[in-house]
Amino acid sequence: MNNKTGTIKQIVGVVVDVFFEGGVPDIQNALQVKTEDSTITLEVAQHLGLDRVRCIAMQDTAKLARGMEVVDTGEAISVPVVKSHSVECLTS
Repeated sequence: MNNKTGTIKQIVGVVVDVFFEGGVPDIQNALQVKTEDSTITLEVAQHLGLDRVRCIAMQDTAKLARGMEVVDTGEAISVPVVKSHSVECLTS
């Protein structure tokens, strides 16, 4: 896991802007935000410049707030798929 961390700067619906000091994650990287009782996954959709990225949340954003820490996983979102009694992993 990549240890690059950022901070939430803006939340508008499922769109979340995150600031990363010293470089931004790649587009389509999965980011994670830990809340009190869950982990919310964000996907980097756009580089905005000035060390900011625009992300799409994969869950409800009601528990997110400005200033929360965001961690770059260093990988794209993946989903396990069952095919013929074996598990494969699809990535976007």
